[in-house]
Amino acid sequence: MVSSVAMASDPSPLQDFCVADKDSKVLVNGFVCKDPKVVKAEDFFSTGLDKAGDTGKKVGSNVTAVNVNKLAGLNTLGISMVRIDYAPRGLNAPHTHPRATEILTVIEGQLFVGFVTSNTDNGNRLFTKMLKKGDVFVFPQGLIHFQFNPGYTNTVAIGALSSQNPGTITIADAVFGSKPPISDEVLAKAFQVDKKTVDWLQAQF
Repeated sequence: MVSSVAMASDPSPLQDFCVADKDSKVLVNGFVCKDPKVVKAEDFFSTGLDKAGDTGKKVGSNVTAVNVNKLAGLNTLGISMVRIDYAPRGLNAPHTHPRATEILTVIEGQLFVGFVTSNTDNGNRLFTKMLKKGDVFVFPQGLIHFQFNPGYTNTVAIGALSSQNPGTITIADAVFGSKPPISDEVLAKAFQVDKKTVDWLQAQF
């Protein structure tokens, strides 16, 4: 009898760095490397996380991302980060990162956070926690999660993600705001509501 163990993870880098060449016409899973001889310190540098984002949107939050699309030096390094600003009663709506685990720490204010497990025989389990300044919470890769500022002052959090380009799928936007729209018959059946309700929800997006 033979047994084996299989392990999966991002591949290890094969060089010190692979700064993204955004001008290359070659399409690969990620970005082609810039010639190391023309790489500069600026390729590993970004500014702006000290500035609050605009929280005047409907949900009252703003995400400022520093990923490979903004910081070319992150290419192949498997990491990125975000600053999230929350107005009083502001929400970072339920969403998922298909390619990354996220670890979040509160810098100022407070947050009510949570994530939902994938489908199991016991249903979808919800884990929640109230965070204050200095507290840390982790959201496992691919699971739906959210953050809500229950207070009456602004909140700021910093998140680190285990991908250079984690991706974000905001659930309500994806389901009710897709283009072209998902059939209202499909959504009415899925959510067990009438088509008028679905049409109203789609109109919000």
